[in-house]
Amino acid sequence: MNNSELIKELKGKKILFACFPADGHFNPLTGLAVYLQDLGCDVRWYTSFKYAGKLKEIGIPHLPMKAALDVSDVENAFPERKEIKGIVAKLRFDITNVFVLRGPEYYADLLQIYSTVFPFELLIADCAFTGIPFVKDLMRTPVVSIGVFPLSETSKDLPPSGLGITPSYNVVGKIKQSLLRKAADLILFKKPNKVMHNLLDRYYIPHNKESVFDMGVKKSDIFLQSGTPGFEYYRSDMSHNIRFIGALLPFSLCRPGKSWFDKRMTDYKKIVIVTQGTIETDIEKILVPTLEAFKNTDTLVIATTGGNGTKELQKRFPEPNLIISDFIPFSEILPYADVYITNGGYGGVMLGIENKVPMLVAGIHEGKNEINARIGYFKLGINLGKESPKPAAIRKGFNKIISDPSYKRNVEKLAKEFGAYNPNKLCAYYAAGLLQHTVPDELFTEAI
Repeated sequence: MNNSELIKELKGKKILFACFPADGHFNPLTGLAVYLQDLGCDVRWYTSFKYAGKLKEIGIPHLPMKAALDVSDVENAFPERKEIKGIVAKLRFDITNVFVLRGPEYYADLLQIYSTVFPFELLIADCAFTGIPFVKDLMRTPVVSIGVFPLSETSKDLPPSGLGITPSYNVVGKIKQSLLRKAADLILFKKPNKVMHNLLDRYYIPHNKESVFDMGVKKSDIFLQSGTPGFEYYRSDMSHNIRFIGALLPFSLCRPGKSWFDKRMTDYKKIVIVTQGTIETDIEKILVPTLEAFKNTDTLVIATTGGNGTKELQKRFPEPNLIISDFIPFSEILPYADVYITNGGYGGVMLGIENKVPMLVAGIHEGKNEINARIGYFKLGINLGKESPKPAAIRKGFNKIISDPSYKRNVEKLAKEFGAYNPNKLCAYYAAGLLQHTVPDELFTEAI
């Protein structure tokens, strides 16, 4: 059976999508869900009410969370989180409360869905969805996990995940990384690991006391990583069930009429695009310092706010070289950009690479330190290593990127690697092989 014939076998299959309720976990899977539905699959989606409208818009039936605590608004779900200081302390809290403890609640909902509404044959979930072990080991239903942020699997070649530390492959560096991994397991992430192991024991789910950063990989039949090897650190011990699929991007409805355009795009020699996503509401973190850095200069800045403080910013920064809007389709403006300034959301970074734009990144929390560390490590741009950079640092980073053509060359090279992958078709191929039990493991590496 060839690749196309295998994919056709998915027609009629009942596939449930599930995700942690956050934009960076939901959006990347939407294109795949629509693709599988177009193939003839019966596709439905279990997630927060927050995404009911988007799912209706793309024609995917929504199955809402009921038993599970809705953590789509983390600050409201956990008011005490605001008082937590430090990257590690906040990460430890989030892993334990926002992710791990929700697993049994997801399981309760999925059992109810399976028995009364939708007896799904396959679960496709983002890698942070902690219902995965329950579905695979207790419901005995195949699971495909999608890596929607950098690969977090522990490796003897790397420092511990979650801290944003870049790897060293020399002898001294490896020794240091080994000590850091032990410290992470025994000290930094001891509590979330223990909570997770106790939960699995309570449900008689077998494990080898893996780290929380490894469970998504170990408990999935296939782990499909968004991105390519060129945007991931080298591992000599990567798990056999991991496959790279290229940049998995959100579904985009065709917009009627002309593409977005502003005449000022032809009036300036240099163009900067800046965003801090839709989740980050503090406009002072990246938007304000970027606008301060470039106001009244020969560089055009196009700032998208995600609806946060747009009118305030427009009033505060009326300079003619600044365009400030709630939303502008990135796919239409990124090809014109010289530099892309962002807090480091994974989907936005994938889009930046696809459009061959060097990046200036500043973000630490919610895993952005790992994403941004890779930007700096692979010299696709500059990682400022801060949550709130100063205008002078932004200006300096921009000038360095503009004056050094190696950043542009590196991102162009990686964009070419991205172009060799067909993400949706690859996902369908792996899913079909898993359901058919006819594709040997070695054929899962076959490119499409």
